[in-house]
Amino acid sequence: MLEKVEGFNMEKVIEEFEEVTKDAGRVQIETLRKILEDNSEAEYLQNLGLNGRTDPQSFKNCVPLVTHKELEPYINRMIDGDLSSILTSKPITTMSLSSGTTQGKPKFVPWNDELFETTVQIYKTSFAFRNKEFPITSGKALSFIYSSKQFKTKGGLAAGTATTNVFRNSRYTVAMQALKSQCCSPEEVIFGPDFHQSLYCHLLCGLIFCDEVQFVSSTFAHSIVHSFRTFEQVWEDLVADIRDGVLSERVTVPSLRNAMSKILKSDPNLANIIQTKIMGLSNWYGLIQELFPNAKYVYGIMTGSMEPYLKKLRHYAGDLPLLTSDYGSSEGWIATNVNPTLPPESALYTVLPQIGYFEFIPQNKGDSDFIDVEPEPVGLTQVKVGQEYEIVITTPAGLYRYRLGDIVKVMGFYNSSPQLKFVRRSSLLLTINIDKNTEKDLQLAVEEASKFLAEEKLEVVDYTSYVDVSKDPGHYVIVWEISGEASEEVLSECCNCLDKSFVDAGYTSSRKVNCIGALELRVVRHGTFQKILEHYIGLGSAVSQFKTPRCVGSNNAKVLQILNENVVNKYISSAFNN
Repeated sequence: MLEKVEGFNMEKVIEEFEEVTKDAGRVQIETLRKILEDNSEAEYLQNLGLNGRTDPQSFKNCVPLVTHKELEPYINRMIDGDLSSILTSKPITTMSLSSGTTQGKPKFVPWNDELFETTVQIYKTSFAFRNKEFPITSGKALSFIYSSKQFKTKGGLAAGTATTNVFRNSRYTVAMQALKSQCCSPEEVIFGPDFHQSLYCHLLCGLIFCDEVQFVSSTFAHSIVHSFRTFEQVWEDLVADIRDGVLSERVTVPSLRNAMSKILKSDPNLANIIQTKIMGLSNWYGLIQELFPNAKYVYGIMTGSMEPYLKKLRHYAGDLPLLTSDYGSSEGWIATNVNPTLPPESALYTVLPQIGYFEFIPQNKGDSDFIDVEPEPVGLTQVKVGQEYEIVITTPAGLYRYRLGDIVKVMGFYNSSPQLKFVRRSSLLLTINIDKNTEKDLQLAVEEASKFLAEEKLEVVDYTSYVDVSKDPGHYVIVWEISGEASEEVLSECCNCLDKSFVDAGYTSSRKVNCIGALELRVVRHGTFQKILEHYIGLGSAVSQFKTPRCVGSNNAKVLQILNENVVNKYISSAFNN
């Protein structure tokens, strides 16, 4: 993968980016025109009466806003083998699977070559700006990337996660050659059938090439944290492998053993150096920096649902900067990070106006329950700084005016293209009565309550939540996996703090009059969230694409079962007791 070659013209990529963002309005009109012309024979568009028109106003007049639910009948026809021009003129032959952590099961969304090209465009643009600040001339990348299995749908379409569809594209290696860092791991590791064994081999490859590693990355921050938590458990085996030149029996897949045999040689000196470095660490602080002395940064998506992992990631990274990557979804890409020196919490994403057609639905302030008419979407260059919007995308792969479900805030403009900050998913996370608490509200509550654990040198490994309405009144249930044994007193304090940290007026007023019951904190066994990860892997997700569901819906029975079967302690809040 990512082989080193000459020919990447950083200045040209940045110059092209400057051009399209200076005239973002015109570029958007051209992008929409091309999408509609290319797909003029699509049944979906023909039924809506566009009649060949490609201007934005006609498009908005004829084509309704939709969610995945409205498109499911069309997508299901394709999955079942209908190769007619349904959503696109050229039949779709590949489907992407979303991670499935939001709704409990993966969604199928169309994938085609045009989406692959937008992926390449995003990669090149972000690399150009990243390389400008943190130059990489040669070397390797320790990339914790995994390709889940592609499978065939009932109608014969190839299906896999979006990352799998990228990695398995025959042009991927060629397209990425310009990005000058070769993955430490051979392709057999990336495409391995068992992610536990692939992860072990990724770590081993990183150590073998430790002096050549220029950066450490994965799709999501969670995957990097998970990788080095695993390293804490298996490092002695890894060092033994390097000392003896013999691969651990942990790895049983023949293709992995064969691939690793070509690069693993006995190196007692390297084994001793690694062991000495590890023994010199204090509570694993600066592990990445210590193991890979020439690494310049750690890279991956670190915003939104990944923010809770930043504290642990910084602990592992030491002084190495954390660089958040680009903004996109299984449905398509949206924006790139052209300010890589900003910390992830302050990251801004600049929309690439040539990769899709974008609209933005203004979010009204106040109680949306009393708003009868939703505001009309505005165009890319019509957004206002400081306003929050829901993103609507139109892609080359057959999604037209598709509500992505993401709420973003416009923080400014790069030339004439808006710079966005991810705020939250549009769907409410926790709600029983008039309360409305989002993923961010949950994150802040967990961060505040976990300070009591820090006093005992413990931490929250991962967390989720759900609403229990089996009894009246309903109440919030927060589920923690923690790094060790905490006292009853401390966990009771954590529980009360969680309850008090939800400052939404609807929640606090409902708690005071007992319209919402006392919050419950449940502590689960070590490895519970690993079981949830494995559940989603079994549904077809790639480990590098996994996002812990922060709120488990009642329809997500399997995850609720895993959580309930692994509870070791329960605590009920007394924060609002009279």
